[in-house]
Amino acid sequence: MARLIEAPTLLTARFLLRTPQLSDFERWAEFFSTERSRWEDGPMDRVQAWHHWASGVALWPLKGFGPFGVEDRSTGQYLGEVGIYQPEGYPEPELGWFVVPEAEGKGAAFEAAGAVMRWARVELGWSRLVNYIDPGNERSIALALRLNGKRIDAKGSGPADVVIHHDLLALEMCRGEREQHAR
Repeated sequence: MARLIEAPTLLTARFLLRTPQLSDFERWAEFFSTERSRWEDGPMDRVQAWHHWASGVALWPLKGFGPFGVEDRSTGQYLGEVGIYQPEGYPEPELGWFVVPEAEGKGAAFEAAGAVMRWARVELGWSRLVNYIDPGNERSIALALRLNGKRIDAKGSGPADVVIHHDLLALEMCRGEREQHAR
């Protein structure tokens, strides 16, 4: 697999998915300092947040995949992060997401995750992705199932994780607005 120095740019109907930028960290750290981040290893202090964020960004040159910053195409506002993660201890690459509070419930994670899944299928040639989700995170479980994921009995990143499998070979490549690879 070719190693990328930075994320490719993906366009969806409403969003630009791009390499994380240093300016994203402020919103990222803000989210991860709150109780809302409890399903994502939070809350954490700013130093812990930096280590967590920077290690995710470092996946791009190390593994050829990682997080995308999600930006509203019409306003340029940072809305969160969606990407593929595999830190040490993860059995396989995981599709993950989070959105800032003002973007919740508006389909941002769904639209961006679909674009990342199709990118992984087309550009990386992958046939599957998984989610590792804390059983208490009902909204993320619902989103993973809405993305046509199926619960499977498998080891997650933590002992109690709900593991959801996404069959990338079964993706409907032209569903809805087809995203574009800007480069």
